[in-house]
Amino acid sequence: MKRQDLIPKVAKKFKVTTDSKHALPVSPNLLERDFTADAPNQKWAGDITHLCTSESWLYLAVVIDLYSRAVIGR
Repeated sequence: MKRQDLIPKVAKKFKVTTDSKHALPVSPNLLERDFTADAPNQKWAGDITHLCTSESWLYLAVVIDLYSRAVIGR
């Protein structure tokens, strides 16, 4: 690494950012881990992730139809 002037990044300590001990209402889990669907547009699922680029962070959010597994929104 020294020969190629590479500098390792030091991992940051994990910081808890979620407060699950609150009195606010919680939305019900409608899918209850059943990710199968009998017809299109019955169940949709989404996810979000972040990507580090040389300029900044980019955020990618995707929605898929659980019947066809096709991306229906991004």
